[in-house]
Amino acid sequence: MYEKMYTVLFNAVTETLRFLDEEDNVAARWRLEEGQREAESIFMDWDWESGEES
Repeated sequence: MYEKMYTVLFNAVTETLRFLDEEDNVAARWRLEEGQREAESIFMDWDWESGEES
């Protein structure tokens, strides 16, 4: 689970940096928020008893 969350957040940050280089602050903010939502969803969907995504 944590590996998946890390990958989602790492990719979001990487894409955000590209948007910032392009001076697209709206897209940068959107991508960070989207990465945050994706990581939270992974965490919330995790089945702690089975150790797998539900």
